Amino acid sequence: MGTTLVHVISALLLVASVNIQGIEGTIGVNYGTVADNLPPPAEVAHFLLENTIINRWVTANITPHFPATNIVRILVGNEVVSSASKLLITSLVPAMQTLHTALVAESLDHRIKVSTPHSLGILSSSSPPSSGKFRQGYDTHVLKPLLSFLRATDSPFLVNPYPFFGCSADTLDYALFRPNSGAFDDDTKFTYTNMLDGQLDAVFSALKLLDFSDLEIVIAETGWPSKGDAGQVGVDADTAAEYNRKLMQHVTSGVGTPLMPNRTFETYIFALFNEDLKPGPTCERNFGLFQPDMTPVYDIGILRPTAKANFPSYPTPQAAPVNPSPIPASGAKRWCLPETGAKEDALQKNLDYICGLGMDCKPIQEGGACYLPNTVRGHAAYAMNAYYQATGRNDYACDFGGTGAITKSDPSYGNCKY
Repeated sequence: MGTTLVHVISALLLVASVNIQGIEGTIGVNYGTVADNLPPPAEVAHFLLENTIINRWVTANITPHFPATNIVRILVGNEVVSSASKLLITSLVPAMQTLHTALVAESLDHRIKVSTPHSLGILSSSSPPSSGKFRQGYDTHVLKPLLSFLRATDSPFLVNPYPFFGCSADTLDYALFRPNSGAFDDDTKFTYTNMLDGQLDAVFSALKLLDFSDLEIVIAETGWPSKGDAGQVGVDADTAAEYNRKLMQHVTSGVGTPLMPNRTFETYIFALFNEDLKPGPTCERNFGLFQPDMTPVYDIGILRPTAKANFPSYPTPQAAPVNPSPIPASGAKRWCLPETGAKEDALQKNLDYICGLGMDCKPIQEGGACYLPNTVRGHAAYAMNAYYQATGRNDYACDFGGTGAITKSDPSYGNCKY
């Protein structure tokens, strides 16, 4: 295709037409394959057909044309814009244009749309939602051409919002659609009752700033892990099931969000299976609705009654034991910094991972208090510590595959505060 992005065309979304309490809505599941113990695709297809109500994708395409699939969207890469790779970022839109041209040549451009998913890391501001805006520099030079392409081809803007990564013990109810005091936006005078609405409206506000508020927003990924590390709050199968059930109800309800009322959102739950080769903390490998042997981790209403009979007792992972002292006593504050011998490419991955979660990386962007020294190690140090502090200062949160180390010496300097 004449582009360096050919190798990152990497998304498979299983689309479902799911009835939720009498409401028709489009809910899908991400079929991730970062694992070495997954069943073969043919077996997965039969399982979906026989045991779940993911029926539009399966009934229309697996049954009469097995193992053919109905391709309705091609996603180029995943969270490329927040990857900090100049080569990938500058190649993204040309790759999308090349694919679209190929589809036009085959008269498939009206059936198959080309897009790319984004993490919340593309935003430099998201709280309150009305202040949402894209990172400086990316807004004009990268995102405007991309958004123009999406508008011209009638394609949606895909985003990966994860309330799980944005919440703490204090905001858990807000992230899980539970009753809570809400979050008030002084500019719009709207009160937000759940974190997902706030994240989606922050994206909408950013699009509006660039005059692209007409683009459809699709939730390409969201989910909740069923297992995590010691000290993590709300990481168990029951909580994961609660989030995904309420998510399905909310996005198909037609209520919309405060800034996007009276609409539904095409949504894809991450993920179909637990993936044992995913990097990062334990939770990253436990977002699946099913184990690799296709037993359900929990049910969110997509299993057929006959399948439920086959699984009378869902294998519910136990919540990780709570670390008796996850946060150091007063006066014993600690910080997480790169290990002395950590390689730059590993630190870059840490940086991409953390900022891709939607954490505040503004201080290490150009003009920020911690931008200098402008090195991968310097920026990774700030990001790794920010993640460590935000997740409760547990030892596991500073591991980063052996590239992180805990120190008792405050690394803050000048106006850069850790």
